Order: sequence, then structure tokens, then C-alpha cells
Amino acid sequence: MQHRKSATGNGRPSGTDGSDFSYRMVVDSRYTKVAKGKSRLSKLIFVQVIIQLIGLLTLFLSISKDENLDTLAVSSSVIGFISLLIGELGRRRSRVNFLKFYMFASSIAILLSIAHVIWSNISLEIIRDLSRWETKKLELLKTAGVLLGLLVQIFTISTTISLIRNMSPPKRAS
Repeated sequence: MQHRKSATGNGRPSGTDGSDFSYRMVVDSRYTKVAKGKSRLSKLIFVQVIIQLIGLLTLFLSISKDENLDTLAVSSSVIGFISLLIGELGRRRSRVNFLKFYMFASSIAILLSIAHVIWSNISLEIIRDLSRWETKKLELLKTAGVLLGLLVQIFTISTTISLIRNMSPPKRAS
């Protein structure tokens, strides 16, 4: 303590006046890219959760109307929620394998949702006969949710791939 006080008159140790900035360590840019990627992925996962909840709501409403339970819609929802949980774990704990599984499983879930919308043919019937759109609002909501989910999935895949690349250590030339 005595040495610090006597080194300079104002109590600051010598060499800390800011002139040593060029010798200090600099944070690698990929760490800031990882932080930004994790933040962006967090927002995208939140949007995917909202879309999944809307899908579940439309599924429950269609069940309450005494429609048949569609296995594609149920399996898409189950796979989607499991993938979102694993994706959130991978994002929080920086686990590349979890993020890869999340990308794969969420892509399967959205493909199953697209298959459900295509096989139901409701959207095509409404386009052909626009006077029936009021009676098929629930189906239109399902179709809009699937299209929005596809758009978000495209952004999610690109964000996750970028995050995985920045999380992986750089390869050294041998």
C-alpha cells in the first residue's frame, strides 16, 4: 500500500495512466458474435414458442369442433416443443450438438406442419371459392401460422449455423 501511495501523488500506481492500452488483451470478435447470435436465437426461439402455442390452440379448437385428431399436427407440435427445449438448452449452455439437434428437429416439425396443411387441402378450397372463407377461419389461421413458422425457421437456421461456426474454435493450419 505504501508503495502505491508514494508512486504518484494522487494514489494511482505507475503505468495505469492509460498509455499502456496497446499492450492490453483484446477480446476476439467471435466471442461478441456468439453473444449477439445467442441473443438473436433467444428471440427467434421465443417467436417459435408463440407460433407453437397458436398451433396448439388451433389444434384444441379443431378437436372441440369434433373433428378428427390429425396425427401429423400432433406429432409436429410434440417434436416442435421438444426441439425448442433442446434448442434453449443448447443456446444457454453453448452446446453445439444440442443446437444441431434443435435445427434438425425443428425443421422436421415445420415440414410435418407443411405436410398437414398441404394434405388438408383447405387452403386450396378457400382460394377456389372465396365465399367459404368465413366458415374456415380456423384453417386459415393454421395455414398462416405454418407459413409464419416457415419464415421464422429460415431465419433460425441461418442464425444457428452462424452461432455454431462462431462457437467452434478456429482450425489451426498444420
